[in-house]
Amino acid sequence: MKSRYEAVIGLEVHAQMTTATKIFCGCSTAFGAPPNSHTCPVCLGLPGALPVLNRKVVEFAIRAGLASRCTIAPRSVFARKNYFYPDLPKGYQISQYELPICIGGHLEIETKEGARKTIGITRIHMEEDAGKLIHPGEGSGYSHVDLNRAGIPLLEIVSEPDMRSADEAVAYLRKLHQTVVYLGICDGNLEEGSFRCDANVSVRLQGAARFGTRAELKNINSFRFVKQAIEYEIERQIDLVECGGTVVQETRLFDSVSGVTRSMRSKEEAHDYRYFPDPDLVPVIVSAEWIDEVRTALPELPEAKIDRFTTALNLSRQDAELLAADRALADYFEACVAVHNNPKGCANWVMGEVLRGLNESGLSVAACPLTPENLGGMVARIDDGTISGKIAKTVFQEMWDSGKSADRIIEEKGLRQVTDSGAIEGIVDEIIAANAEQAAQYRAGKEKVFGFFVGQVMKASKGKANPQAVNDILRHKLAQG
Repeated sequence: MKSRYEAVIGLEVHAQMTTATKIFCGCSTAFGAPPNSHTCPVCLGLPGALPVLNRKVVEFAIRAGLASRCTIAPRSVFARKNYFYPDLPKGYQISQYELPICIGGHLEIETKEGARKTIGITRIHMEEDAGKLIHPGEGSGYSHVDLNRAGIPLLEIVSEPDMRSADEAVAYLRKLHQTVVYLGICDGNLEEGSFRCDANVSVRLQGAARFGTRAELKNINSFRFVKQAIEYEIERQIDLVECGGTVVQETRLFDSVSGVTRSMRSKEEAHDYRYFPDPDLVPVIVSAEWIDEVRTALPELPEAKIDRFTTALNLSRQDAELLAADRALADYFEACVAVHNNPKGCANWVMGEVLRGLNESGLSVAACPLTPENLGGMVARIDDGTISGKIAKTVFQEMWDSGKSADRIIEEKGLRQVTDSGAIEGIVDEIIAANAEQAAQYRAGKEKVFGFFVGQVMKASKGKANPQAVNDILRHKLAQG
């Protein structure tokens, strides 16, 4: 029965920009300061205070628009969005309405089935954030207001209602998150609320031309919760319609503990906010020269990076996607390759031991104790035969713990690989002589015994013997029997 319906989903994403100061004043945007310490007459909304636009905010908006293939408006206008809430000191929010800075873009996602799908972007506009209410506890009867966040610059990125499942919505959200972080315009920290979204969800019969009545799910700050909230809301609306009820246009909150959405208030329309152009701010004029300047400075974006990793560096698509998923990780990998030109070797260590170490220690790539230069140096020592892959794991851990280079560790700990065939032959002869029974088994056709001999030789050499030389010499000696 439920298969008769399809969901229609659009997302409104708020990305907090990583400018040093707020959008209309010089107050710091740093997170975690004591309440109300990053405030001034402008962001407190005091009478007579006048806003002055932060040029960097406009530049960041242009970056986002270019990366999502939007048209950058040569003239955009700030408007006042009027509503009354304790954390909005002026009684209005400065935003953009009729004339936003970016319009008509799109991002491509990969669906769960592996197909490519284009998600339209209606608009991107600049606005200021509101403050934050802090509730001491249930039954206290009062709340605190922290206005440090008031005036922090936001980009609101509004998609077309092109998504048909929670999985598609999450794929789009992840792609957008990756894009703004790559651009350096948002740190993407979901826990601190610097990347959050509202989801507009409705259902309709398959093939119907008209959209159903939508509900807006407000301020969700986790990919997992976005998926859960949308899936619950789709089920709720279908059940309501099937039982003869009517979906009401409203704003709902997602309760992550119980996994349900709950009604918050009736959904406001644009006229409820009484938008009008802000009389204190002049129109934003963006020249073609400025757009070209920003376009020239754009970083390489994930899709282009993946293509280059697969074509120029001969990595598999899977490896390229994993490395390019995070800009800091991609930069780390490329710095490693710059030291030693073995992309696959460097990629294997970055995707394996480096990521394992970061996950276990709870560190970001930026805080990695092992420099890419040292890792590249170690891969070079593997490739030139100085150390084996097995010894490299010991070297890796020592580099991670001490910060020393591979060369220094190899010399200090005497880890240089034994490649002298004469020395290896001597060890092999001793091992064969001490294990005559196993040698006879091998010569009788029991191939598995060969691994025993390899292990014994490596143990006798303390892991320093060149594995390939050990294999070659062992086979030769055992065949002579």
